[in-house]
Amino acid sequence: MKWLEVKKADSFDFKCDKIASDKSISHRCAIFSLLSDRPSVVRNYLRAEDTLCTLEIVRRLGAAIEDRDGILKITPPEELSEPDDILDCGNSGTAMRLFCGFLSSIPGHFVLTGDKYLRRRPMRRVTEPLTHIGAHIDGREEGNLAPLCIRGERLRSFNYESQIASAQVKSAMILAALRAEDVSTYSEPELSRDHTERMLRGMGANIESWDTITIEPMIRPLEPLDITVPADPSSGFFFAVAAAIVPGSRVIIENVTLNPTRTEAYRVLQKMGARVDFEEKENRYEPIGDITVTYDGKLQAVEVSDRISWLIDELPALSIAMAVAEGESVVKNAAELRVKESDRISCVIDGLKACGIECSETEDGYRITGGEISPAQIDSCGDHRIAMSFAIAGLLGDMKIKDVECIDTSFPNFAQLLASLTEVKSWR
Repeated sequence: MKWLEVKKADSFDFKCDKIASDKSISHRCAIFSLLSDRPSVVRNYLRAEDTLCTLEIVRRLGAAIEDRDGILKITPPEELSEPDDILDCGNSGTAMRLFCGFLSSIPGHFVLTGDKYLRRRPMRRVTEPLTHIGAHIDGREEGNLAPLCIRGERLRSFNYESQIASAQVKSAMILAALRAEDVSTYSEPELSRDHTERMLRGMGANIESWDTITIEPMIRPLEPLDITVPADPSSGFFFAVAAAIVPGSRVIIENVTLNPTRTEAYRVLQKMGARVDFEEKENRYEPIGDITVTYDGKLQAVEVSDRISWLIDELPALSIAMAVAEGESVVKNAAELRVKESDRISCVIDGLKACGIECSETEDGYRITGGEISPAQIDSCGDHRIAMSFAIAGLLGDMKIKDVECIDTSFPNFAQLLASLTEVKSWR
């Protein structure tokens, strides 16, 4: 088991141009390349364990993959192959859920599995609506837990109203709709992250997004991708929190997606009192630019209860900012945190209590009273975002975090970048 120790930091001024590439967009680049009949070109693809698993699945489905000087050329096959072995999604719920939607309409038999953490995560939210439109999916607990077995065939069109705002569920259903028999519609309680709609429209798919998303079936293969994957705002947010809590500090996070559904956590940090500036530089598939975060005095407590789907991944890091803010911060309507890579509500609260912070969990969130973070030993719960969040907490009080191999699933150079700010040690 690998440990990470982070020492208390002095103020810093850090230009961060090596933030991990966006994981969500990288997964989609690999999968969506199979919707074309010509090679896609992908620059700056994330080379992390989860996204490499997705790339390997694409290869096992018959795609030819060339990797030269950091540029991927993904050439889809004339027909997708039925693999002769299981397809390993690693730790990625995104990969498993999107492949469920994609493979449900592909002739053949497919088995999706993952690591021990992914095999505990609920999949019924995807498998159930797909089954209702004709997909054949089976797994443990009646299709709720992986390994999942899929027998692909023609799917019916649908008018689906989701009870949760989930980009993964939405993406799975959109991918199924592209090969359905007629026009489909999808609606959700609030707009979830919309990379899938943006990217597929950029490839020529007929998808209209208003209050309801309307998806027309493909009548021909889509245009290939020609994309540079931007930096991941979720990964950059760890360093945004670092700048917001360490007096006298500033960080510039370069070439990150500025998609509004991905920058909500930065706006919450802004509301708490940090100075946050956005500078857009380009906009093709996604708006891309720089985010600058500057310490601007002690943070103030905040309530977070809206647009939860826009900042669900950043809430563990945001809890570190809440832990040093003046007053009591409250997170509501975030029950989704309990079914991520870990039960992030319990893991956050257990970690903060170990740091001497007054806090408590609720069914759908938590309450945190700001104080001073004390040195502590933290269990990551095998969750990369828990591990990295408490590593950032270590900038205010020495921190030891165990079971940090999980960081490699999304942000392999995290510790290297953190070492630019303070002393970092790792050992087994």
